[in-house]
Amino acid sequence: MIQFPFDREKVNLVKQIDGATWSQTRKAWHIPYTIESYENLIKLFPETDGTITEFSKPKPVAKKEIPAALPLIEKDVNIEVTGRKILLQLPKNDDDTRFILSLRYSKWDKKDRQWIIPHYPGNLDQIKDRFKFRINRLIVNETTNINIQGVERNFVCNELLIIKTLTGRLKLIFGFDSEITKLLKSFAFYRWDATNKWWSVPYSERYLAEIKELALTKGMKVTFEEEPKGDKGLPKVAPEAVPNYRHCPDEMRQKLREMRYSASTLKTYTNLFEEFINYYFRLDINTISEKQIIEFLRYLVTERKVSASYQNQAINSIKFYYEKVLGGQRKFYFIDRPRKEHKLPEVLSTDEIKQLFAAVENKKHRTILMLGYSAGLRLGEIIRLKINDIDRDRMQIRVVQSKGKKDRYAKLSVKFLAVMDEYIAEYHPKEYLFEGADGDDYSSRSIQNMIRDVVAKTKIKKHVTMHTLRHTFATHSLENGVDLRYIQSMLGHESSKTTEIYTHITTKGFDQIKSPLDQLDL
Repeated sequence: MIQFPFDREKVNLVKQIDGATWSQTRKAWHIPYTIESYENLIKLFPETDGTITEFSKPKPVAKKEIPAALPLIEKDVNIEVTGRKILLQLPKNDDDTRFILSLRYSKWDKKDRQWIIPHYPGNLDQIKDRFKFRINRLIVNETTNINIQGVERNFVCNELLIIKTLTGRLKLIFGFDSEITKLLKSFAFYRWDATNKWWSVPYSERYLAEIKELALTKGMKVTFEEEPKGDKGLPKVAPEAVPNYRHCPDEMRQKLREMRYSASTLKTYTNLFEEFINYYFRLDINTISEKQIIEFLRYLVTERKVSASYQNQAINSIKFYYEKVLGGQRKFYFIDRPRKEHKLPEVLSTDEIKQLFAAVENKKHRTILMLGYSAGLRLGEIIRLKINDIDRDRMQIRVVQSKGKKDRYAKLSVKFLAVMDEYIAEYHPKEYLFEGADGDDYSSRSIQNMIRDVVAKTKIKKHVTMHTLRHTFATHSLENGVDLRYIQSMLGHESSKTTEIYTHITTKGFDQIKSPLDQLDL
């Protein structure tokens, strides 16, 4: 405690001492009872030498020694470092509390009556420097237990744990590292999970290699795992298992057509709504309460274990009926919609594309696959494509009323044109470029099954669909120097943000990345 007649110069000097506070009750200044504060006080007020009661006749202080006149300081601080946390126990003191709160994201644990401080670089050093004469116990654990999806496991402090999830993302668990964090923030769709304290990014071979390469150069232990496949959940109840199975009301089908929803959306909404109304098969559709709707949505997540997109579409189909068909007020059902799991699309290499085409024996099937890859068309666009939409003079393909009710032009490949002419000469389609056996609409399911069978004949291990060929078209076009704006136009993307995802997939320049293992002379 320091007392002196008011003097502005002296007040400014006292304020230079860390932790100095004014006591209105005692009309005096208080400074922390530490060696550092004492030494600063002597430097600022040399004229007080020999006049301080507690610190009379100060002597030169040797390194880390307590002055003879200074009473013994009680060792009342316990520190334990475990994984990504610093656990700090000490008596309550306003000055100490202010210091702890100055360390970002520090919080008080009421249950265990201790401070929890992130084990960020420099935090432990600051704590040790602050309490160096008061530390009673300091324990630094090399390993710690962490809980991952209900499973306790041992985690080494200098370890980077990478888990490939079933949703196509990489989950990353590590102690704070600014360089790795900066790298993760440069990737598309990165996310910090504040609850579980881990990062996640979409899975790609490029991302995985860059993360591993940086971690290994920093001397970290890198562990890579794949998330095990869990319980698939209950299957959808078959119509024959439901007493008096109810079909989607005609009013809903009519409203969907009236609002010009696509045939695909109409089919999806009606199927999902039928599952909902038959879950409550004993109740009248129009008397199902909001609470019962929420219970059904929880059933989809906990029992059926459906995907995030399935859950979202189920919510939309239910809202469509009660809000659009019945004309009810817009409702917000108090159940969290799942966050969309952003993942990078699967893309084939040029060698895999060659394997795919080489495995096709049927000329029609070969033409369909070449069209998907050469022009980046969607499956529905291929099925609806008419012979008159092929513009040979301008070497363009006209795509009519596609997603979002928009028209656009795609590139007509010279090589595809030659293959298409051979196909037309053999199959003689009338209106649509691809027709069924009896001249009716070609089935999308037939094309999906065909792709599956063709891929099975190759060495390709990736999951390949018609949309995979669309993604591959965009990525290969970008790697061949096509401007992103032209790719956006050919794909029919409304926003350039959607097209920019391909910049994160391309392997252009990826071959220049060297693994540290390749640098060793083994």
